[in-house]
Amino acid sequence: MSARTDSLARRLSRPLLAIAVTAALAACGSHETGPVLTVGAGDSAESMMIAEIYAGALARTGLRTQTKERMGQRTALFAGLDSNAIALFGDVSGDLLAALDSTSMVTKPEEVNAAVSKALPEGVIDSDPADGTDLRPTVVAASASSDLPSSLKDLGPRCEGLTIGITTGPPLDALRAPLDPIRDVLNPLRSVYHCEFAHAVTYSTDATLRKALSDGEIQLAVLAGPPSFLPDGGVDLTPLADPDYAFRAASVLPVLRKGALTDQQIRKLNYVAGELTTTDFADMVHQVRDQGAVPASVARDWLDAHAL
Repeated sequence: MSARTDSLARRLSRPLLAIAVTAALAACGSHETGPVLTVGAGDSAESMMIAEIYAGALARTGLRTQTKERMGQRTALFAGLDSNAIALFGDVSGDLLAALDSTSMVTKPEEVNAAVSKALPEGVIDSDPADGTDLRPTVVAASASSDLPSSLKDLGPRCEGLTIGITTGPPLDALRAPLDPIRDVLNPLRSVYHCEFAHAVTYSTDATLRKALSDGEIQLAVLAGPPSFLPDGGVDLTPLADPDYAFRAASVLPVLRKGALTDQQIRKLNYVAGELTTTDFADMVHQVRDQGAVPASVARDWLDAHAL
């Protein structure tokens, strides 16, 4: 090619390059200036983690999303929905029902889910709870204790000879209320499993409760949630099953402003609900709370692993 021909080719290519660059910038600018959907979160690793999961899943439907963390208690999150500061947040079904309707006595999953939907304020709805998550208070024994049954259903006749310890300090998740020993533990166990314990002792921290259990001062302990959420995963603890739901069902679920999402986007949240488990959630919380991982990165890895 001659020098003249080469020069002409370069001059002709410049407008084409400029057009391509301008088009690309326009496309990016259009995307970047679109509406942003905000997912709210409270002050705990649990709340922040579920917010990032929801935000990440919805982003894969084409939405621009962001999270607003450390908004405080549930009242602040509802206020955020009301003011349009956020479009949704994650909560726990049983805890949410207790906050919305303190007179409700239902405990089983289907009943709790229906009661939550009914109790939500006007203009606020929920979507499918993650049935694979079970965040209820848990009765545990020391793993070395081999003579206790694996289910509360078989414990009833033996309760009168046992001492149970109950943690009353702040739960790991700041959105969850501390346990009331009589209302939240002793009365439900008595009513559902006919458990009348010889003694009940309260402890202000999980650490002192676990020490009393390992030292044999108590035979059973009640945690505010699953032992898997403890910093060490509750390695020395054996949970007793609660098949008849003495403790109210507690599953992760999204709470959203009505009309904030399309049907397709709500289906995306429902797909998340179908995949999330207690084990997965506990693992993600450990990564963020105990190992300093970035919540958005942890959520992205989980969404990728589940093709969401």
